[in-house]
Amino acid sequence: MTLAGSIRRIVAVLAALLTTVMIARAEEVNDYPTSARVEYVFGCLKANGETRQVIEQCSCSIDVVASLVPYERYVTAETVLSMSQVRGNLGGQFRTSEQAASALNDLRRAQAEAEVRCF
Repeated sequence: MTLAGSIRRIVAVLAALLTTVMIARAEEVNDYPTSARVEYVFGCLKANGETRQVIEQCSCSIDVVASLVPYERYVTAETVLSMSQVRGNLGGQFRTSEQAASALNDLRRAQAEAEVRCF
């Protein structure tokens, strides 16, 4: 085999590996189900007005959040937000838990970054 043939073979293998890594990374970044993205955008629209520009900004916002917070962590933070509104002892556990506060802080930081990038 010639040197040029070896180089072509190496380049082909590297290209295949790079493609595989890029596909895997894209799947990691896009681990939020469509329904979760839609719910986020819908809530964002209700909070910011229902215009075409706001649709673009809210769509951008969930993309930023998804790039910064893994979906499991997002679900945890959303659960904390929901359950902390429950009155009594059960809601209190979600309002005072260090784990809950940490998940919520991660989401809020991501939303603040999304605000800067998208709005």
